[in-house]
Amino acid sequence: MIRRVLMGNIGVVINDFTSSGHSEFEKVNRKKESFRKREAMLLKVGATGRIHTIDKQRDDTEKVTYSVHYTYFIKHGDHYYLEEEVENRRAVHYGGVIYEDVEEPIQAMEPGVDEEESGEGERLEYRYDRHAAVQYAEKWWNSYNPAFKKFENDCTNFISQCLHAGDAPMRGYPTKGKGWWMRNQSWSYSWTVAHSLRQYIPNSSVGLRGKLVDSPDKLKLGDVICYDFEGDGRFDHTTIVTGRDADGMPLVNAHTYNCRMRYWNYEDSTAYTPNIKYKFLTIMDDR
Repeated sequence: MIRRVLMGNIGVVINDFTSSGHSEFEKVNRKKESFRKREAMLLKVGATGRIHTIDKQRDDTEKVTYSVHYTYFIKHGDHYYLEEEVENRRAVHYGGVIYEDVEEPIQAMEPGVDEEESGEGERLEYRYDRHAAVQYAEKWWNSYNPAFKKFENDCTNFISQCLHAGDAPMRGYPTKGKGWWMRNQSWSYSWTVAHSLRQYIPNSSVGLRGKLVDSPDKLKLGDVICYDFEGDGRFDHTTIVTGRDADGMPLVNAHTYNCRMRYWNYEDSTAYTPNIKYKFLTIMDDR
């Protein structure tokens, strides 16, 4: 019964998304508005659901965690592309009725304190392989490489993996506040925390490094966008550029709320606020 109820709820989202009437779903309204602003046309929407856990409670309610994989087939100018995202949700079900159905909140990881860097005894020279970084982002956008630790808030860990797949060298082990690295069950703040990576890349003088540019259209494939959703000075999220739309604006892949080929500005996200701030980082070779 619970599977039929939840699959029916997903169907309601799809039907509402493609209708022109009023929607009670904030996510749907945001997505519609994003397409309207870009003069993009949504040709087809699909969604598949997967139930992860069903926990029976003493009061006979069932607490359910599940995910919905959305696909959006988009026409923008002469370009056609497929945007995908996965939303993790939890619901309370009783007697054939869903009494609560909400998106799972993710707690931001707290930044640590970075120390002075030194590159002594480590490989520092590299040529950033943008193609390899994007290939990695496409392969693992909705799954997890078992060679690396997985986090509940996994966005920056995933972007670091993409950068490393592009041949950016790790450095600084074993000091958590030094360099950029992950080894076994230990890692630097800059590898896993959005705010720390945002600070590290433009301030690094050796190994992985980059520079700030003033607009997203100046980014190349394999570059990084950092997001401060609240505009409070602490960056919460990180994405990697994996494509461009018909206007030459970035499309990005990300983890935590897994997505691929998503429009860069995240105005369709429930995390978006009018105070949002971005930092655009282009990765530089170190030779």
